Amino acid sequence: LQDIRNTVGNIPMEWYQDFPHIGYNLDGKKIYKPIRNKDELDMFLEKMENPDYWRTVQDKMTGADIKLTDEQVDLVHRLQKGQFGDVHFDPYEPAVDFFTHEVMIHPVTNRPADKRSFIPSLIEKEKVSKLVHAIKMGWIKPRKPKDDTPTYYDLWAHEDPNSILGRHKMHVPAPKMKLPGHEESYNPPPEYLLSEEEKLAWEQQEPAERKLNFVPQQYQCLRAVPAYSRFIHERFERCLDLYLCPRQRKMRVNVDPEDLIPKLPKPRDLQPFPTTQALVYRGHTSLVRCLSVSPSGQWLVSGSDDCTVRFWEVCTARCMKTLPVGGVVKSVAWNPNATICLVAICVEQSVLLVNPCLGDKLLYGATDQLLESYVAPEEERVQPVQWVTATMEEHSKGVRLVVQHSKAVKQVTWHGKGDYFASVVSDNSNMQVLIHQTSKRWSQNPFRKSKGLVQCVLFHPIRPYFFVATQRYVRVYNLLKQELTKKLMTNCKWVSSMAIHPGGDNIICGSYDSKLAWFDLDLSTRPYQLLRHHKKALRSVAFHKHYPLFASGSDDGTVIVCHGMVYNDLLQNPLLVPVKVLKGHVLTLDLGVLDVLFHPTQPWVFSSGADGTVRLYT
Repeated sequence: LQDIRNTVGNIPMEWYQDFPHIGYNLDGKKIYKPIRNKDELDMFLEKMENPDYWRTVQDKMTGADIKLTDEQVDLVHRLQKGQFGDVHFDPYEPAVDFFTHEVMIHPVTNRPADKRSFIPSLIEKEKVSKLVHAIKMGWIKPRKPKDDTPTYYDLWAHEDPNSILGRHKMHVPAPKMKLPGHEESYNPPPEYLLSEEEKLAWEQQEPAERKLNFVPQQYQCLRAVPAYSRFIHERFERCLDLYLCPRQRKMRVNVDPEDLIPKLPKPRDLQPFPTTQALVYRGHTSLVRCLSVSPSGQWLVSGSDDCTVRFWEVCTARCMKTLPVGGVVKSVAWNPNATICLVAICVEQSVLLVNPCLGDKLLYGATDQLLESYVAPEEERVQPVQWVTATMEEHSKGVRLVVQHSKAVKQVTWHGKGDYFASVVSDNSNMQVLIHQTSKRWSQNPFRKSKGLVQCVLFHPIRPYFFVATQRYVRVYNLLKQELTKKLMTNCKWVSSMAIHPGGDNIICGSYDSKLAWFDLDLSTRPYQLLRHHKKALRSVAFHKHYPLFASGSDDGTVIVCHGMVYNDLLQNPLLVPVKVLKGHVLTLDLGVLDVLFHPTQPWVFSSGADGTVRLYT
């Protein structure tokens, strides 16, 4: 039999767990670990079939399985019982007496005694003389005699006699027992006695639900009253009440109500913001639904239910042009690119692209040249809409292109670069939102399936994101990756409008349940703040391009201007402070302000109302 002995010495065997060997034998050759590829099932089968499984152990040093002999198993059993390991050891063998208990006449030894056993010791004499000298010199103090009288001290000596102790201060007296009333009398008035039905009802009730825990009874005189059967029971209950009654003192926190209101800066420190009505643009005969302002801030366009679009000069409130369009104008949008003079107008089932021919002749001439330079592609492409060039009559009014949709269009909005625009159609299918490219006269439908009724859409001012607001949610799509990035929960019943901060990280949503939700896109998909300043439905919200201002217009006829400061420091939350309520619009048909819009450069706000006017506040 070969002698496998692992010669690595007394070391932790875990050091070898990543190696194929487990140590070295006497010749210095590696001892390889036995191959262990048994799974749980193999182990179980071996346990069932191998009769020696119970006496097989694994040797940690060599990794081999060793079957214990009968002697080794016996040894283990003896050690487990707390007996000695050696079989032949007898712990109870008789003891041998070295000395007998009988006294003998001869001593064990007969050595003569030492002389030093009966002479005073010289070393002790020297020690004593040294100690005596030290006591005389005062180096060693002899011990004081112990005083055996016990000492007592006054536990309460330093207490202030007038102070109230803690247990007295927190003492809550036990509640008093209710005094007996007429119903407990031995001869109660007849109205206190229970009738038969009342008695039956009382017996069927749970003990905890009964108003009285006894039945009133009548006796002729006090002598006839028997002993009360529930006396001990009631005493016991009272004792339980006294010692189990949870008595605690409620600490009142005195808070000054003023401290609970957040400290907001004063509106006058947050100037400039619009405060007074400066101009009224009159001319429309019906409600003015929508507004848009040119990128230069010189011209304003308004669309109305009187089937006209009017172009105004901002500073003078003079109507420069009136364009009859033959239908209710739902939305207007001036192209945000300052080098192009184009306005998109939603009328019934089409979007008109109009060149208003206002201002710089070079500018609007260049716009016409740009539109005329379009070359149609060789092959016709299938599109969800039709692009039609305007007729001579329409051209003379300023209309350049007509984009015909299949259903009524309710909103149009431009991308910041001014080539693409998106339109929203009143429809339930996946054709609700369309994106159009003006330079190539090409339209596409970005969505495969409908996610609900779309209220409005927006392009992100800097990044390739597209915001789609349905009744309850705002979905943010990445146009490059063509995927949904975020879904914002507005906590509103019906979203009416939204606007995006020029920085692009915050958006506001107005809703018909008179709430304004401010979202911080980096923070959460839920509103950072819900503002409930308006009494009625919000129709429109707007951000200013440069100033930290946002405004909301509502059916209560007011425009509320708020200061909304967004900090560059990402750790600081936006500061929202309402600064001004602007009034002026007259309520018509229960409608107030239908659209609000900021001037692109000045801290001015435009509002259009159901009373047929547009107002400028500065």
